[in-house]
Amino acid sequence: MALVTTESLQSELEVFDISGLDESVLDKMVEQCICNRIQADEMVLEWVAYSTTKSGLKLNMDTLEQFEHEVLNKKHKSKQSFRREDTHNRTRDIHSLQDLIKAEEEEENLLDSYSTPAKGSQKRALTTPEHPHSKRSAALKASPGLLLSPASFSPSATPSQKYSQRGGKGEVVATFGAVQGTRWVGRKTPGIGIQVELLEGPEDSLRSSYKYMFQRLRDVRNVLTEKIEELGESLRCHFNIEEFSPVSLPAQDRITVLGQVCCDSNGKLNAQSVLLEAGPEQGGQQVPVDLSELKEYSLFPGQVVVMEGMNTTGRKLMASKLYEGVPLPFYTSEVKIEMDEEPVNVLVACGPFTPSDSLTFDPLLDLISVIVRDRPDVCLLLGPFVDSKHEQIEKAQVTETFEAIFSRCIESIVDGTKSVGCRLVFVPSQRDIHHHFIYPQPPFTLPNISKDQAQNAFTLQFSFSNNIDLCCSGTGSDRFSRILKHMLTQRSYYPLYPPVEEVNMDYEKFQSFGQMPLTPDVLIIPSELRYFVKDVVGCVCVNPGRLTKGQVGGTYSRLLIQRKSASEDGQRVRPCLAAQVVKI
Repeated sequence: MALVTTESLQSELEVFDISGLDESVLDKMVEQCICNRIQADEMVLEWVAYSTTKSGLKLNMDTLEQFEHEVLNKKHKSKQSFRREDTHNRTRDIHSLQDLIKAEEEEENLLDSYSTPAKGSQKRALTTPEHPHSKRSAALKASPGLLLSPASFSPSATPSQKYSQRGGKGEVVATFGAVQGTRWVGRKTPGIGIQVELLEGPEDSLRSSYKYMFQRLRDVRNVLTEKIEELGESLRCHFNIEEFSPVSLPAQDRITVLGQVCCDSNGKLNAQSVLLEAGPEQGGQQVPVDLSELKEYSLFPGQVVVMEGMNTTGRKLMASKLYEGVPLPFYTSEVKIEMDEEPVNVLVACGPFTPSDSLTFDPLLDLISVIVRDRPDVCLLLGPFVDSKHEQIEKAQVTETFEAIFSRCIESIVDGTKSVGCRLVFVPSQRDIHHHFIYPQPPFTLPNISKDQAQNAFTLQFSFSNNIDLCCSGTGSDRFSRILKHMLTQRSYYPLYPPVEEVNMDYEKFQSFGQMPLTPDVLIIPSELRYFVKDVVGCVCVNPGRLTKGQVGGTYSRLLIQRKSASEDGQRVRPCLAAQVVKI
């Protein structure tokens, strides 16, 4: 099934002398073709038949919606009913489907040899016995819907009823910045002039060679010590502190100490369980901390802090002042950017891309329809693509390898958005069952896609973590703003130590790839918790939410970003002009 474009639709419409249509009408017809899994010629024939019965309706947005309601939706429902009945009567895997298609191809070729070309057939490519071309085989190879057909993944797969009956599609549930009057449709020629580059070259990219479970405790300790020393030095310079005192040395005067926050047990950190562990230069000891004199604080295990207070016995520090950390500077391009340059439209979506009660990829297909409709310049797609927490995957109810399912997902996304020309960026999740589960994660190895396709596809390494339990008092901001501030001021994508049980940390890789080289302008934070867009110490932090939440649809985000350089007066220009969170 060839990808439907406005050009192919226009060509088919001209056969029936239908021309001069608005671009919005053609875009709507493309969207209808993709959503209903039909070709351009079939779409046009259906419209001509429908408009003829209605005394020659004019083709516009109103009549298209009427046509969709009266014709396309009914056909789509009957097709779904037929598929469910067919799946119930006979289970087919991908091999039996291919055998059936091959038999039908032979029948088609035999019938074609006895038939004469129909009117309009000169528009289509001619075939020869040496190079037969079948509509069905082309559809199997190219259609995102067929590539992601659930019958090939699981014999018992049926579409999710709750997802198909969801409400609020397209509803904007969160906004940021000047969204009033903002056009969220991308450029006429998406991707032109857009470059997706890493701050560090490909030679510095994370590789998949790990020493996890072979790490020496001494090496882990060295990584943690270096983190304490680096952050301590930045705090000392920023707050003009002369020197740090040992944490466990008795002193009758007020002292300033540097260390890492720890918990005195395996439970959650609370006001009575806080320890401060110093680096080797400050004695390397642990001392309990009394926080009762602090008006407000927000602490977590692994946090590097500077505390001021009294420790008269050497056995407990009575803290009276807390220095938590300072963020890194922002990146500024040396290349001068014109401020009237067209902003970049970015779409962000986070998996899973299937409902929890079905292995159908309907949410992913709906997302592809959104991409085709809105034509963003860059699409940032975060895993999981093949979710390890999916019930059917946990119970081994799939008939293909996880790598094969992932390969089909990527091929469907690349093929389905080919006409748009946007840059695709794929980021793994620790829930991707086919991928490395060590943190930080290496980038995906993309499946066998063509060179032309690969020009618009990129992969990035690992994901972020925000599963931090905080010990707080007197803080006015919400929990997520505090967590995000900790990530930025601790200059780490995973500042928690020790890590939670499900995170398998490789500290050698973490030291090289888990630290922030600078404060980002926009930070994407995928999370199970509620979506948000927040400004935290000048950084726009976005949680797009999950594309699916259980059995129902979730959300995705879109951002309008202005590329920037240093302004003439030296002031930083906010690059993220606007952002939205939208229901799928």
